[in-house]
Amino acid sequence: MIDELEFRNLAETALDSLMQHLILREEEEGAGFEVEEQGGAVNVLFEEPAGKFVITPNTPMRQIWISALSTSFKLDWDGSESAFVLPRTGEHLLPLVDRLIREWLEG
Repeated sequence: MIDELEFRNLAETALDSLMQHLILREEEEGAGFEVEEQGGAVNVLFEEPAGKFVITPNTPMRQIWISALSTSFKLDWDGSESAFVLPRTGEHLLPLVDRLIREWLEG
């Protein structure tokens, strides 16, 4: 298991990259969501249908947690992939969040 300082650095880098990616998507016409950073968490806010995804680092568990679609997704650091990965699907953080947003907007 990675130590706390290493986790914090990796999570911060991953969430910063996610924020930049989502801000670019948000600026696209008709993206259907807004993104904001609040206290280290990334929030994705939807108007239609109304909803909110919350993406946060969980330092004690050394995971990034996503609360979305009435489910909690818990991503672990995979050193061989140099990415946070959802163990049951192998999805990396960015593609997973993109998929969840698409599923939410398509209803």
